[in-house]
Amino acid sequence: MRRGWLLVLLLTMLASAAWPQIPTRGNVFFGYSYDRTPIVSNDTSNLNGWEATLEGKFLPWIGLVADLDAHYGSHSFSGTSADVTAHNILFGPRVSVSYHRFRPFAEFLAGAGHISRSNGISDSNTSFVNAVGGGLDYRIFGPLTLRGQLDWINTRFYGEGQDGVRFSTGVAVHF
Repeated sequence: MRRGWLLVLLLTMLASAAWPQIPTRGNVFFGYSYDRTPIVSNDTSNLNGWEATLEGKFLPWIGLVADLDAHYGSHSFSGTSADVTAHNILFGPRVSVSYHRFRPFAEFLAGAGHISRSNGISDSNTSFVNAVGGGLDYRIFGPLTLRGQLDWINTRFYGEGQDGVRFSTGVAVHF
């Protein structure tokens, strides 16, 4: 029993000494984003906007991501046109591997979304949001990469479930 505890203590000390050796890296991304999602039932909207992410890696292949996006457009609801604004703030893990100039990644994110519609009379709703997706970074030079990303996003606005797709492209800077 004493040997077991001694082994655990030794491994803990070695692991804590090795921790600073693991490269802590991350990236910042900003770019154009397209969102195709139903706002209510089978009523799909095409919204354009932007997405920004911040990733901090705590292992070489696993990081934590903060993702913020906003999409804007207009849509007809029961024959009445309305301006639509949607925002999401998401957090979660991302796994990635680097191979030469390429870095594919996959992620699972969860957070909150807010949507507002206005056509003289405004209404809005906030809901839980989760996203599953991935993408690919292609290194141009140094820390600069081009990113393409596709996410399936599930929201629950106005008491109904919506499944949408978000495509984003832009530039990421790795540090």
